[in-house]
Amino acid sequence: MTAQNELRLLPWSGPEDKPCYLSTDDRNGYMSRLADNIESEQLETATELLKQAAETLGDEHAGPEDMQLLAKELTGALRDVLRVATSRGHLLAVSEPQRI
Repeated sequence: MTAQNELRLLPWSGPEDKPCYLSTDDRNGYMSRLADNIESEQLETATELLKQAAETLGDEHAGPEDMQLLAKELTGALRDVLRVATSRGHLLAVSEPQRI
């Protein structure tokens, strides 16, 4: 099994919005692949939302409701992307040899 500092932060949260972690040596196991797929979907969603945000911000007819919805969606996407970045940053730190 992996050491405590090698736990993988999963791209979803648990009860009370607490982080979930995966402890495994198998990067090709079911849960690892599931996490990879969800991370990929989250990044794709963020990319599409960024395009939508540019369009909405450039639309002179967009009202306050549109902007509020956009802000809410961007907030969720940013939360997901930060979780992916944190998880992948930890994976890189664990898999790369220490440089002297």
